[in-house]
Amino acid sequence: MAELLTAATPISYYLVAVNIIAFILYGTDKAKAMHHQWRIKEAVLIGIAFVGGAFGAFAGMIVFHHKTRKMKFRILVPIAIIIWLTLGGFLAERDVVGLTKTDRPKNEYNGTEITPYHSSVDKDGDGTDDQTDILKNALVYVKKRPVYKSRYYQTGYPDDRYGVCTDVVGYALKKSGYDLRELVDKDIRKNSKDYDIDEPDKNIDFRRVKNLRIYFEHTATSLTMDVNDIEQWQGGDIVVFKNHIGVISDRRNVEGVPYVIHHNDPYQKNYEEDILQERTDIVGHFRIS
Repeated sequence: MAELLTAATPISYYLVAVNIIAFILYGTDKAKAMHHQWRIKEAVLIGIAFVGGAFGAFAGMIVFHHKTRKMKFRILVPIAIIIWLTLGGFLAERDVVGLTKTDRPKNEYNGTEITPYHSSVDKDGDGTDDQTDILKNALVYVKKRPVYKSRYYQTGYPDDRYGVCTDVVGYALKKSGYDLRELVDKDIRKNSKDYDIDEPDKNIDFRRVKNLRIYFEHTATSLTMDVNDIEQWQGGDIVVFKNHIGVISDRRNVEGVPYVIHHNDPYQKNYEEDILQERTDIVGHFRIS
């Protein structure tokens, strides 16, 4: 519910605009207008009311004290409001970012299941290898349904319900035993010329895509950026775009190309999406261990 109250969406703007129009049309029509003119406007108002403007129409009627219209639309307005609320609730629910598509495919290609990669390293000693841990923890993070918003945190990691693309990776790695806040800061101070940072700030540096790309180039295994090299892309890998980053999913489209677990913007429909083939700005593909 919090997301619904804070996330501005195109549908929200649409409903506001429609209600303003309805308010003006309904509220400013003079009672002494000619009968046939009112009929034309009445038809327009009915149309507007039923696609989301009932509240504005009703408000305009009240503000301008059109008593005759109150009587005339005594039945229409409540019905329109009910329809508007029902429609608005349905559309608002659709505006909440979902975890993934309902038709989430299997980890296979041409009907043959792809053997998932397992790391020989278990950094956090929880009994689960790094590759599996990173994938699992990325999914745990997006299940929290973070709201896209860039903020600065004294602790480095977001401690509220907000986040950006780098936080998907940051959370997944931290829960797998890799504290990027400390690790990136250490690498920046060791290789400052590579990062081009005047004043390092460990609370934010690890949450910048360009810095993570450099860090992974220094510490992780670099892999192919050819999305058609199907088996080289495994769930738990990190993919870096020019201005974006995400974790590779273990789900694949019909062509075998994996989905990406990511957080791109406030209007994103799902946290796990089939976007890898359509991106032309892949600049890095990494495996942590």
